[in-house]
Amino acid sequence: MSDTPSRMADRAQQLRFAFDRSFAAAAHFDAAPKEDLLAIRSGSQVLALRLAEVGGLFVDKKITQIPGRVATLLGIAGFRGAILPVYDLGMLLGQAKGKASRWLVIAASAPIALAFEGFDGHLRISKDTVFPQEAGERAIYVRDCVRVEGVVRPILNLPSVLDTIRAQSAQPIVGEER
Repeated sequence: MSDTPSRMADRAQQLRFAFDRSFAAAAHFDAAPKEDLLAIRSGSQVLALRLAEVGGLFVDKKITQIPGRVATLLGIAGFRGAILPVYDLGMLLGQAKGKASRWLVIAASAPIALAFEGFDGHLRISKDTVFPQEAGERAIYVRDCVRVEGVVRPILNLPSVLDTIRAQSAQPIVGEER
């Protein structure tokens, strides 16, 4: 029994030594530039949005339908005292109208919200893991992709999506005179 206090003293000495040594070791910093993304799902597609292009992320907001001629316009919703139009991201990407979308993201560069089905989380990736999208159907909205945990996520270019919304909104109704 007499060796119990000495074992405790030895253990305390080891802990003090390890603690002191941790300050002497050089700090390790990952110098690779990072990029923050939101991992989302729209229909069956897994996608990513650059956090720098996003002004806010919301869930379960009430969307009030309004009459309109743009099929992708779901309605309007209130965000921090502002009323914004809400568009269906899946339909903008060429998908058929799906089930109700619970998630909404506000674009940082325009007072427009986009609705999508699923939010998978925040990703902080090394910029050198981003690679260019191959030319294809989504090339207008996607210029880059990232592979995370074995899944390739196209990174949506929100300014391109907003340009499509602006173009749809500017189209006249068939038979309407300007």
